[in-house]
Parts: sequence; structure tokens; C-alpha cells
Amino acid sequence: MRRVRFGILPPFLVDVVGSSLRAAHPRGNARRATPHAARQNGVMAAAIDLNCDLGESFGAWRLGDDETMFGLVTSANVACGFHAGDPATMRRSVGLAARHGVALGAHPGYRDLGGFGRRALDVAPEELAAELLYQLGALDGLARAQGVRVRYVKAHGALYHRLGADERAAAAFAEALAAYDPALPVLGAPGGAIERAAQAAGLRFAREAFADRGYGADGLLLPRGAEGALVTDPEEVAARAVALATTGAVPLADGGALELAPDSICLHGDTPGAPELARRVRAALEAAGVLVRAFA
Repeated sequence: MRRVRFGILPPFLVDVVGSSLRAAHPRGNARRATPHAARQNGVMAAAIDLNCDLGESFGAWRLGDDETMFGLVTSANVACGFHAGDPATMRRSVGLAARHGVALGAHPGYRDLGGFGRRALDVAPEELAAELLYQLGALDGLARAQGVRVRYVKAHGALYHRLGADERAAAAFAEALAAYDPALPVLGAPGGAIERAAQAAGLRFAREAFADRGYGADGLLLPRGAEGALVTDPEEVAARAVALATTGAVPLADGGALELAPDSICLHGDTPGAPELARRVRAALEAAGVLVRAFA
């Protein structure tokens, strides 16, 4: 993927602004014509959320720099003990979210500590629903004890990808969440089964895009082992984030572009150099006049 200069929109955006990118791929087509906007000093400005997967340490194992990352993002997807995390880590994560004024999100995954929730498991939809409620209830209980609440839900890893394609699993997930609290939004990939299921269940659906992951021609994230799947150059990630926030589009691996019109941009806490990446992204967004704020 072509490198771009930090803080300057890449050349492909010239085509995005006035073009036919909405027809690129059905999964990526945006339902909104323009990105979110907010009034700032009397002027309408683009607004975006920055979310990150956090609280993924477990027992003696430490993953990522949560102390720093909680101070840089606006929403935190906190692991709920199945793919990562444990009660002490979850409690600590809730405290960090409260201290930094970060929106607390539940990040349920497959019961797969050994595989970090990135292995596809053949779990029945009814069991998925029960496991969602188990994980959500645990984090929400720890949050209540500190005077805050879970404000949204985002699935993790292989479960996230399954919910984008499996209509029955997505319906079970959305219906269970609606039964728990119909005011909780779902954060996920646009255009997939989970967006349809959330809308059918009466839930708000927030669209997510990834600044540090590559997309394929089908509009899906490239598999982690594929070339271009991980984008780690800070200048490139920052430029992608600005493009997503201001135009709603992201470059594709084949040279085209995909319109996603996200409500939130995800950065991964386990990416090498994640804190510096987050600093560069946030600085680039603010320099571009984008208001960085939680979506929930």
C-alpha cells in the first residue's frame, strides 16, 4: 500500500470527493451521504470516535499499554474474560475508563483464551446469546460498582467476523442484547448481517472502520496473515484516519477506494507502537478540524 505524507490527504481522495465510489462494493456502500458532523464554535465540523480493544491482559500476562491508550481514545472495547481479560483486569479497565472520561464498551468474544478469540468456533447461536449476556453482565456489574455503565457492545475477533456473515448468529446476538438493554448500541462492520440484525431488534448500529488494517476488493478486512493486512506506518495510518473522518472512504489493497462512512475508527492496542500510533492519529484528526468524541 502506498505511503502518504503525514497530515495530508492522499491523492486518491481527490477522486473520492466527487466520484462513483459508492458503487465499489455492496458491503462498503454508505447509507449516509456524508460523515458525521458536529457544531464547533458555531461551525459544522466533521466528528469521529476513536475506539480501541483494551483490557486484554490476563493473570501474569500483560498485553498493551492500557494506561497510555485510555488517555488517547474516546471509546474502549474492554475484554470480558472469554478471549482475554480477567475480573481484576476488567475492574482496572473500568476505573481507567471512568478516570479518563472514556466510553466503556463490552468486548465479548468466543471462549478461547488460547487462541485470543481469533479462531472460528462452531458455537450454536443460542449458546452465543448466552455467552454474550454472561460477558456483558460481568463487565456491567463491575462498572456499576464504580458508578459507571457499559455504553455499547462490540464483538471480538472471529466472533466479530462471524456476526458480519451469519444471519442466525447475528440475530441471536442482537436479540439477546435488546433483551438486556435496548438502549445499548452495537458497534460493528457496516453492511453485514449484524447491522441488519441490530436494526431488526430495534438497536442503534454504529458503523466502524479500521485505520490500521487493510481492506480487500470484497470490502472485508484482509486476513491477518495476508500482505497489507496490518498497516503500522504512523503517517499512513494517520492519513487513513483523516480520510475516513472527512470523506468516509478508505483505500483498498488493489488501488481503489471503499466508502464506509464510519461513526468510529478502530485502532488496535496490541499493534506494535500503538500509543505513538494513537497520538499521531489523534493529532492528525484535530489538525484537520475533526472533533474527536465518543459515539455513545
